[in-house]
Amino acid sequence: MTPADAVSRTAATSSSSPTQARPVLSARGIEAWHVASPVVPLIALAFTFEGGAAQDPEGKAGTAQMLARLLDEGAGPHDSDAFQERLAARAIELSFHAGPDAIGGSLKMLVKHTDEAIELLALALAQPRFDQAAIERVRGQMLAGLRYQQNDPGVMASRRFFAEAYPGHPYGRPSSGTIESVSSITRDDLVAMHRRLLARGRVKVAAVGAIDEEALVRALDAAFGALPEGGELTAVPATSITGLGRRIVVDLDVPQSVLRFGTDGVPWRDPDFIPAYVLNHILGGGAFTSRLFQEVREKRGLAYSVGTSLVSHRAASMTWGYTATKNERVAECLTVIADEIARLTSDGPSDDELQKAKDYLTGSYALGFDTSTKIAHQLVQIAFEGLGIDYIARRNGLIGAVTQGDIRRAAARTLGDGKLLVVAAGRPTAM
Repeated sequence: MTPADAVSRTAATSSSSPTQARPVLSARGIEAWHVASPVVPLIALAFTFEGGAAQDPEGKAGTAQMLARLLDEGAGPHDSDAFQERLAARAIELSFHAGPDAIGGSLKMLVKHTDEAIELLALALAQPRFDQAAIERVRGQMLAGLRYQQNDPGVMASRRFFAEAYPGHPYGRPSSGTIESVSSITRDDLVAMHRRLLARGRVKVAAVGAIDEEALVRALDAAFGALPEGGELTAVPATSITGLGRRIVVDLDVPQSVLRFGTDGVPWRDPDFIPAYVLNHILGGGAFTSRLFQEVREKRGLAYSVGTSLVSHRAASMTWGYTATKNERVAECLTVIADEIARLTSDGPSDDELQKAKDYLTGSYALGFDTSTKIAHQLVQIAFEGLGIDYIARRNGLIGAVTQGDIRRAAARTLGDGKLLVVAAGRPTAM
């Protein structure tokens, strides 16, 4: 490699840093966060639309997920087989997904196939066919999955947890629906939800790869420009966990119980989210180093795996956790978890413990940006949360600045008095 080549390669690598994202605005008002990376002739696109499973019609849970699964099952002049054949012929990767608050997807293609890939994305977004044969095939797949999950204690515990945490609220409904609700979804339901959710005025886009700003502007309008601006979504009321302190059993004849437990949290946009994130790493998010892993698994052998995570939705947030243990040791396991939460809340972590958590969280952050697709998805999630295009550059500094006082404040807000909503799927001898 010549010195000139080395300089060129260094410049190309530098330009692909996610901290170098730049906003790009198309003629039709569609904004994308753009990271130029000419090193490899690939382009990764990620996008998300405001409004997801929380917008499912009453009694039709699973509509948003079915919609997402049908978008590439035929569009415009192409039925499902023809559409998939066009993707495969150019090695274009196109996928869609739906969550509680959003429906989105990703596109990955070689630069030389950009025009065709964007054309197929535009058709999938604006002109999905919703052929009855495709609807019934996807419905059958969803129903088969739901029937299988009826014997999965992890799924059953999670479903019951959210139903008890948010009764009568959209977040209390399973995003994948139920056998009854999925069976009742009609083509008209899908067409109506498509019309409501896929709107260019509510889309966030990130593009990473070998595409310049001028080409990206054209691609944005070609992909999303045919969509309507978008009307109002159904308001999702703010909510918090109901039933803190309750312990609920889902009766399943299995030798060990699967546990789900949680309490209220803080959303990603909250100033205390970063301290809560560090706190969660210390409590249960730190894999092999967390307090719960050490106390529940390593010292007592109560469970193979235990952990906690932060959940941030548009209208609710929580700290929630998981584990599984023998039926006769459920009460002991829950006591250990409660004691550790109380100890962390009252005493806080040691200075060494806090520093190690911050070191890990800052040092490992770059691992989430090792491919163009990961970068695009991270950027679009940050855009969706409204954290600002410079968040990636600021994030490690925010974590590094967390103090013991911040941790204590976050613990008071997220762990509070230690009361948890607990659901056990199994046959615990005591709770």
